[in-house]
Amino acid sequence: MATRDLAAQARALLDLHRPGDPGVFPTVWDAWSANLAVAGGFAALTVGSHPVADSIGRADNEGMTFDELLTRVRQISDAVEVPLSVDIESGYGETPERLIEGLLEVGAVGLNIEDTVHSEGGRLREATEHAELVGALRAAADAADVPVVINARTDLFLKQVGDEADRVDRAIERLRLCADAGARSLYPVGFHSDDVQRRLAAELPLPVNAIGNPADGSRAHLAGLGVGRISFGPLWQMAIAGRATELLADWH
Repeated sequence: MATRDLAAQARALLDLHRPGDPGVFPTVWDAWSANLAVAGGFAALTVGSHPVADSIGRADNEGMTFDELLTRVRQISDAVEVPLSVDIESGYGETPERLIEGLLEVGAVGLNIEDTVHSEGGRLREATEHAELVGALRAAADAADVPVVINARTDLFLKQVGDEADRVDRAIERLRLCADAGARSLYPVGFHSDDVQRRLAAELPLPVNAIGNPADGSRAHLAGLGVGRISFGPLWQMAIAGRATELLADWH
C-alpha cells in the first residue's frame, strides 16, 4: 500500500465511470474476497459497509466504528493493488477531514457517503445539508491533493421517503446539488424499474451508480439503461453464503 500513487489511482477509478459502458466494482469485505475479485479480472473494487460489518460480527448502519472499517480496508489494500472505494455510511460522526485522512492513510481513493444519519435515529439529511457534507469532503480531498472519487448516495428510494409520485424528481434534485458540491458519481440506491433507471441516468449530470445482483443480473442490461458504475452491495456475499449453506446442508 505504501507504494501507491493515490492521485493516479483516484484518476484511474474515475476513468472507469462510463455511462453506457459501466465499470463493475465488486463489493468486497476482506482480503480473500478482494483477491478473488481481482483474480476475476476486475480493475477496481468497492468495500461495502454491510458485508464488512457482517464479517466482523457487527450490525450494518454504523454498528462498527470508522477505525474498525479502516482496519479492514488496510488489510484489503495490502492484499491488492487496484483502486478501492469505501462505503463510509453516513460518516460515523467523524469530521470530513478525518474521513478523508483515514481513507487515504489506508490506501482508499473513493468513498460512498449516504444521507441517512444513523447516529441520529436514521433521519435523512436535508438536501442542502447533504450537499454541504459532500462539499466539505471535496475540500478535504483537494487539500490532500488527491482527487478522491466521491459517490454521493441518497436513500430516498431505499427508505421510500415521501410520495412515490415525485420521488424520482426529488432524488434528481437532491443529487444534482451533490454534483454541484463536488461529487464525481451519484448513487440513487435501490432496485428501480428500467424506466426509472433510464431516467436517472439521462437526467443526472454525472455517472450513475446502480446496484447489480451477480446471481441473476447482467452488466449488459444495466449498461443499456445508461448506468456508469455498478457495485453489488451485500448481494455477492449473500450469494456466496447461500451456496455455502447448500454445500454444508448434508454434513450436519
